[in-house]
Amino acid sequence: MISTVTASGLSLRYGGTPALDGVSLRLGEGVTGLLGPNEAGKTTLLRVLATAVPADRGAFTVLGHDPATSAGRQEVRRALGYLPQTPGFHPDFTAFAFVDYVAILKELTDRAARHREVRRVLDAVDLGDVRGRRIKRLSGGMRQRVALAAALIGDPGFLVLDEPTVGLDPEQRMRFRELIAQAGEGRTVLLSTHQTEDVALLCRRVIVMVAGRIRFEGTPAELTDRAAGRVWSSTERDPGARAGWRTGTGSFRNLGDPPAGAALLEPSLEDGYLLTLDDADAEVAA
Repeated sequence: MISTVTASGLSLRYGGTPALDGVSLRLGEGVTGLLGPNEAGKTTLLRVLATAVPADRGAFTVLGHDPATSAGRQEVRRALGYLPQTPGFHPDFTAFAFVDYVAILKELTDRAARHREVRRVLDAVDLGDVRGRRIKRLSGGMRQRVALAAALIGDPGFLVLDEPTVGLDPEQRMRFRELIAQAGEGRTVLLSTHQTEDVALLCRRVIVMVAGRIRFEGTPAELTDRAAGRVWSSTERDPGARAGWRTGTGSFRNLGDPPAGAALLEPSLEDGYLLTLDDADAEVAA
């Protein structure tokens, strides 16, 4: 894998709590999913890579640029598109005015060329027809697409997306997946999400973080394989299972170490993810 983003030993503490604890990674072209529970450090990692906050220790590069220097940091920001979990919209801005404002911040100074670029990215997210509408009058899905258009300004080589499908209905989520898949063609995308389905459908690679550390990095298929032989069906919840729930058929799906003769099930990516979290918790407890 040709890496376009590399990080080594990134650590950051808030008070006495480690938000990042020696994070090292390599990202290549395409979409990489970032999974983890709340307070795993995902958003902190994204903010560090976006140069929004500095790490206490460690180093990283984006497209060969080192943000440790002022000039390198500026180059990273020029190469970056960032969609935070809560975009800071001014509700009275139109979609065009908001994206144009972001374009100005990204140093697109030629007005005619900048406006062509704003129209291009709004068309790319299928908002060209409503670019003059105020953001407060747009649906939640449309607002997310405005934020994605702003992140795509200047055709960045590295795109950072923090929970972009949260709060969207199934149709809006499907449309957004199409846009993310398109964005991953020819650039590096890091997608933080709680939706294992998004990772299964979109991502070439996946990273799982727990308590500021990377607990898994590989392909979605490799994460799924972590649950091979560890998922079984029963008529009642197995008391020896690490997790179990009743399915729509009335049977129970159990995760963990199956008893002898258990009816094993085909694992899913979600099964591999949940067992990775449970293994990490068991390691900490030990």
